[in-house]
Amino acid sequence: MPFNHNHHYHPLLLRHVPESARTALDVGCGTGAFARKLAAGLRVEAMDRDAEVIEAARALGSPGPREITYRHEDVLETRLATYDFISCLASLHHVPFETVGLLRKALAPGGVLAILGLAKPRSAADWAKWLVMSPPLNLAARLVVHLGEWLNGGPDPVVAAPVRDETMTMTQVRRQSDVLLPGHTVRPLLFWRYLVVYRAS
Repeated sequence: MPFNHNHHYHPLLLRHVPESARTALDVGCGTGAFARKLAAGLRVEAMDRDAEVIEAARALGSPGPREITYRHEDVLETRLATYDFISCLASLHHVPFETVGLLRKALAPGGVLAILGLAKPRSAADWAKWLVMSPPLNLAARLVVHLGEWLNGGPDPVVAAPVRDETMTMTQVRRQSDVLLPGHTVRPLLFWRYLVVYRAS
């Protein structure tokens, strides 16, 4: 059964979309699962540097009133517009963490940057949360995703995207976020993930 832990966090990320938001950018969009959810109410650009996953995303279309603009581009080598909401799901570890500075500059006033990242556990609390609590919740998440796929006509196509292990620890994520995203919130999650949320002034 195809399964992606990131899908478990889509509702959490959607709760951070500003009520007044009209535009969104999804960085490292993969096959577009989260971009399609954003497109239910926003005009969405979705970007990935892997051509195969972008083609798969385009083939799946858009459920919203507007088509999603899929871009086969590297966020480090492209010009960004201004957006009310920017998401970066499990893709930041493929680029330097300093990339969040580029994303911050692309936020409209009051816009929100939401990063779902992967990090290595460092503290005893990280290890306890990820190793003790993750297995039962992992099973529950798999069952929920399987049920959702069954109710919605099957899973998204599986495309092998380039994979790289996370390289930063949670301590490093917190320190760099303090410098690059002043006023942010950071929250360790399950399945080796964390959430950083930054709102532009």
